[in-house]
Amino acid sequence: MPSQTLRKILFGRPLKSSEAEAEKMPVWKALPILSSDALSSVAYGTEQILLELATVGAVAFSFSLPIAVAIIILIAILVVSYRQVIDAYPRGGGSYMVAKENLGLMWGRLAGVSLLIDYTLTVAVSVAAGVQALTSAFPATVPYIVPIAIALVWIMVWMNLRGTSEAGTVFAFPTYLFIFCMLLLVGKGTFDWMTGAVHTAHAVTIPTDMPAGLTMFVLLRAFSSGCSAVTGIEAISNAVPHFRNPAQRNAKLTMIMLGTLLAVIFGGVTILSLVYGVYPDPTGNTSVLSMVTENAFGRGSMYFVIQIATMLILTLAANTSFNGFPILASIMAQDQNFPRMFANRGDRLAFNYGIITLGILASLLLILFRGKTDLLIPLYAIGVFLSFTMAQSGLVLKWVRERNRGWQRKVLINGIGAAATFAVVLIFSITKFTEGAWIVVVVTPLLLWLITKIHKHYEAVAKQLRFDLNDPLPQKESVIIVPVAGIHRVVASTLAYAKTLSPKVVAFYVAFSEEEAERMEKKWEQWNPGVRLVTFVSRYRTVVEPLVEFVERVDCRLNRTSTVMVLLPQFVPKKFWQRLLHNQSAFRIRAMLFGRKDVVVATLPYHLQE
Repeated sequence: MPSQTLRKILFGRPLKSSEAEAEKMPVWKALPILSSDALSSVAYGTEQILLELATVGAVAFSFSLPIAVAIIILIAILVVSYRQVIDAYPRGGGSYMVAKENLGLMWGRLAGVSLLIDYTLTVAVSVAAGVQALTSAFPATVPYIVPIAIALVWIMVWMNLRGTSEAGTVFAFPTYLFIFCMLLLVGKGTFDWMTGAVHTAHAVTIPTDMPAGLTMFVLLRAFSSGCSAVTGIEAISNAVPHFRNPAQRNAKLTMIMLGTLLAVIFGGVTILSLVYGVYPDPTGNTSVLSMVTENAFGRGSMYFVIQIATMLILTLAANTSFNGFPILASIMAQDQNFPRMFANRGDRLAFNYGIITLGILASLLLILFRGKTDLLIPLYAIGVFLSFTMAQSGLVLKWVRERNRGWQRKVLINGIGAAATFAVVLIFSITKFTEGAWIVVVVTPLLLWLITKIHKHYEAVAKQLRFDLNDPLPQKESVIIVPVAGIHRVVASTLAYAKTLSPKVVAFYVAFSEEEAERMEKKWEQWNPGVRLVTFVSRYRTVVEPLVEFVERVDCRLNRTSTVMVLLPQFVPKKFWQRLLHNQSAFRIRAMLFGRKDVVVATLPYHLQE
C-alpha cells in the first residue's frame, strides 16, 4: 500500500523484537546520545553565571571562578554517586527506581514527575540555546527564533522515531565535533593566557574581597543559574538497559567520560571568559561562548565552525531527553504510574508515544516563552536536582539497611550527594521563585496528583476485571436488534449473520410517516426473512432516539442472564473519501449506546467492490 511505502521511507522498515539487541548502544554511541545535554550546557552555563553577576558590575566577574569550581565539585559528587546507582539498579530507571524501592511509591512518583518535567525543559532550553548560537553568527535569523526552534524539535522527533541506533549514528558526528572544537578553544585560550598573547581583563584567581553591591543572595543566584551545566548526568543511569553488554561497565565508563569532559570544558570556558574580559549581552542575541570564540580565533572560518557545532550540540542535547523521557515513561507505565500506551514500542522499537508527547510539550514551551533561553532557565534544574536528592537519599537508606561490604563508604558518598543536591534545590527554589521557578513548584504536585489518580484507576480496573480460574464461563443469551433502513444486500447479510448467533433476532425500522411504515411492513412480509420487524413512526424525523428508547424497553424486560446486542449493518465504500458520505447514523447510534450497561454494540461491515 502507498501509505506503508511512505512510512518505510520516513521511518525505516519495521524491526522485529529479536532485533532489540542490535539497537542497544556501544559506548561511542552512548556518549553522544546520553551526554549531549550535559556537554552542551557549557554553552550557556558560564553565561548564566555572568548574567547574574553583571547586576553588580564587571568587578564581580572574578567570582565566576569559585562558583565554577563549586559546580565542578558538584559534578564530581554526582558522577561518583550515579555510578553507584548504575551498580545498584542495572535495570534502569535511575532516580525513579531508587526512590520507589527505598523511600516508597509516592516518593518514586515524585522523582519520576520531577525528571519528566526536567526532560521537557531540557528540550526547550537546549533548542532555544542552539537557536541563540545561530542568531549570534547570523543576526538576520533573529525574527525567526520560534519557527526555527520548533522545526528543530520536530526534526529530533522524526529522527528518534526512526530508532535509537540510527539516531545515535547521525548524532555522533556533531557531538564529537563539538567536543573537539571546545577542547581546541580551551587549548587556544589557555595558550594565549599562559604566553601573555592577550591582556587578561579580570583576575583569574579566587577573590577574597566582596565588592560593593555583591551579596550572598546574588552569589547564590549565580550558582543556581550555573547549575544548569549539571543537568543530564542522570540520563545514563536511566538508560542502563539500552547499553550493550556488559551494560553496567559501559554505562559507568560513559559516566566517567562525561564528567571529565564536562569539568574540563565548563571550567575552561569560565576561565577564558575572565581572560578575554567578556561581558554578557543583555539582549540575549549573542552568547558568551560566541564572544569567547571570537576573541580566541577572530571572526573567521573557525569561529563559524564552532558556532555551527554549538548550535548542533545544543539541538542534539534535546536527544538526551528524547532518549530518557520515553524510557522513564515506559518504566512508570509498566508500574501503572503512567498511561499504559507509553510502555509500548513502535515499529522501530522506539517508544513512540513518549517521543511525540515530549515534542508537543517542548514546542508549547518554546511558543509560550518565545524561544528565549533566559526566560526558560528559571524553570530549569529544580526537577532534576529534586530527583538527584531523592536518588541519593534512597541509596543511603539502602546501604544502611543492607550493610554489605563497604557500606559506610557508600553511605558517605551518597549522603554528601543528597546534602549537596538538596541545598541546590533550596537555593534554586528561593532565588528563582519569582522569575518562573514557581511554575515548576506548582505544576509538580499537580502532576503527582494526576499520576496517583492514574495508578488508582488501573488498580480499580484490575480489581474489577480479576477472574477466578475455577469459575465457569457466564452463560448469557442475546436478543439481537438489527436497525434497518430498507431491504438490500447489507441488511440481508447482517440478518443472516445475526441468526447464526441467536434465535432471538428483531429488525427495527424507523419511518417518518404512517404510509411509509405500511409500505415497509408489506415489503417485509413479502420478503419473509424469518425475522420479526418492529416499525416506529418518528414524528420528529429522528432515527437514533427511537432506537435507543426501544433498546431500553427490551433491556428492561430481560433478566440478568440475557443481554441486548445492537448489530449495525454498515457498507464500506472502496475509496476513503466516499466513506465520509455514508454511515453517519451508525456513528451516532454507537455513540449513544456505547456507554450503556448490558448493551453490546457491534458493526458488521459489507465491503463494496466499486
